[in-house]
Amino acid sequence: MSPASADSVLVDSLLVELFVEELPPKALRRLGEAFAAGLLQGLAARGLAAADAAVTPYASPRRLAVLVPAVRAAAPARDMSQKLMPVAVGLDAEGRPTPALLKKLAALGADAGAAERLARRVDGKAEALFLDSVVDGATLAEGLQQALDEALAALPIPKLMSYQLADGWTNVSFVRPAHGLVALHGDRLVPVQALGLKAGRQTHGHRFEARGEAIELLDADDYAHRLEAEGAVIPSFEARRAELLRQLQAAAAREGLAPIDDEALLDEVTALVERPNVLTCRFEPEFLSVPPECLILTMKANQKYFPLLAADGRLTEKFLVVSNIRPEDPTAVVEGNERVVRPRLADAKFFFDQDRKRPLESRVPGLAKVVYHGKLGSQGERVERVRAIARTVAGLLEPGTGEGSLAAGAEAVARLAKADLLTDMVGEFPELQGVMGRYYALHDGLPEEIAFAIEDHYRPRFAGDALPRNPVGTVVALADKLETLAGLFGIGQQPSGDKDPFALRRHALGVVRMLVEGELALEVPALLDAAFAAFPAGHGDARAELQQFMVERLVGYLRERGYTAHEVEAVIALRLPRWADLPRRLAAVRAFAALPEAAPLAAANKRVGNILKKAEDPVQPRVDPALLREPAEAALAESLAAVRPGADAAFERGDYAASLQALAALKGPVDAFFDAVMVNAEDRALRANRLGLLATLHAAMNRVADLARLAA
Repeated sequence: MSPASADSVLVDSLLVELFVEELPPKALRRLGEAFAAGLLQGLAARGLAAADAAVTPYASPRRLAVLVPAVRAAAPARDMSQKLMPVAVGLDAEGRPTPALLKKLAALGADAGAAERLARRVDGKAEALFLDSVVDGATLAEGLQQALDEALAALPIPKLMSYQLADGWTNVSFVRPAHGLVALHGDRLVPVQALGLKAGRQTHGHRFEARGEAIELLDADDYAHRLEAEGAVIPSFEARRAELLRQLQAAAAREGLAPIDDEALLDEVTALVERPNVLTCRFEPEFLSVPPECLILTMKANQKYFPLLAADGRLTEKFLVVSNIRPEDPTAVVEGNERVVRPRLADAKFFFDQDRKRPLESRVPGLAKVVYHGKLGSQGERVERVRAIARTVAGLLEPGTGEGSLAAGAEAVARLAKADLLTDMVGEFPELQGVMGRYYALHDGLPEEIAFAIEDHYRPRFAGDALPRNPVGTVVALADKLETLAGLFGIGQQPSGDKDPFALRRHALGVVRMLVEGELALEVPALLDAAFAAFPAGHGDARAELQQFMVERLVGYLRERGYTAHEVEAVIALRLPRWADLPRRLAAVRAFAALPEAAPLAAANKRVGNILKKAEDPVQPRVDPALLREPAEAALAESLAAVRPGADAAFERGDYAASLQALAALKGPVDAFFDAVMVNAEDRALRANRLGLLATLHAAMNRVADLARLAA
């Protein structure tokens, strides 16, 4: 227990715990972190703890808790200054308090004598009266009650439950029914309440392996140790996760294997057990004839098992289970899990064997009976739209209509891509759509290029996912995502706020990644034209809205790749239809920005743009040498004529960095021009020629990016 602070206000660790029924595992980690952060924020706001205190969050299947170090028993007193009213209203001509001032003081609980102690300070343009006072800080009981209420109200609860308290009348809503509340400041109980519970000292350990029914907590700092030693619970989510991972790796190493790498599964299982115990199990090798994706998914999704992989990544018949109990003889637990997984794997094998009795092609007509969207028709109609878009996209990439052309391959893939939706395996495991299409296509004797493209047309499925492996897959993936975007935008189903039920942001980002990372020679307006053209007459034309939506995803994508807002704005401002070379343009902009000439040239470019915008008549980028009267404008025209061919040549061969760097030589002539030349001369011909010179300069400087966006 820490000693009292110098001003005699006790400072000690604070423990708050809510003991509840089993919490939703996929939300547990977030709930624990939010509870700890919310409680600290509330305490810090009331002067009871430091805002940067190193709190320790705890989250196990049946508890949310937090340990906050160095919490004060009472917040320090604070000075408060309260504005009352203007001096002219509060004091009469002789400086005596007016009835309005006396009434205000009475309302605040101050006596009439307080009027003599009021401060006069300038507030805006007038002088006002202020009541200065010292306010006692909140006690821990008061401040913690408020902080606890706020933290609970702000929890990111996936779905609230309503339940009755023991009185049989009072209803409470929370993520799960709560049965206990602990609040200890050092060894002292803090009298707070929450969810119909009064704070005490008792908590509970493991349902089956705790030493006793309840654990009496004597001190806040002893919480984690007591729970682990007496309650058989590792309360810290992170500590429990680390222990689980250690056991998984150790158990796998004993078999010469490796557990599957799945962070989400690791988090979920951590949230399901209070003290992990990893055991090794196995199933019959005959099930390995089923595609490994099926076996892995059924073990992970249904049973929360960790499949074991050989060194070459091949799935083996061994797997790891995580038990929440530690019997002396784990045989019954192992055999029970092996018995449970067997029918799951048998179902997968049955589905796989049955599905292969019919070729994918035979399933295509059935898609006409599957509803895709109430306003967009069936999956069969959708397939025809994707085929049309894929045919157009392939033609843009590789003109040709031959048997082995990209367009022919893309059409074939688009026709079969959704057929596996009607298989038993995908009906049971929708996550395997595309994956099973590949297996069934290979079984039907189709070329690998077609089979892989069927799987890959869903890629990228999520941020960081791999792109399609071949051009045919890329074309159909683009077509599939563009059809989804154009279809839903056309019926007004754009994402709103945090709501994006059709994952349109993910689809748009997938298109962005394929265009940029695949360096595809495709223009976005042409793609959107193809997408909307695939829909029947009467479908809403939302091309402009969809293009802006995709540009927003493009900006976010480029920012995540490490480019600054100014750099991204500089290239986006050109509204380029083709996005494949944006990374090279951005790299060139970054290299240019590092030059000493960059800042003044960017500022000058911004100035030129503003001058051209304010011109009364349209400005043509033409220069008449005969009208170059001033030496500085002649020098600029001469320098521009000398620099521009090299800059343009570098631009045409795609060397954007060299193109921009060539422009650095213009700094001196541009500075001299603005120092010595009056652009808006009274002579109309002279003014038009100077504007034409600036327009020529502006066009030369902004081929790679809008350099004005780099100006501070």
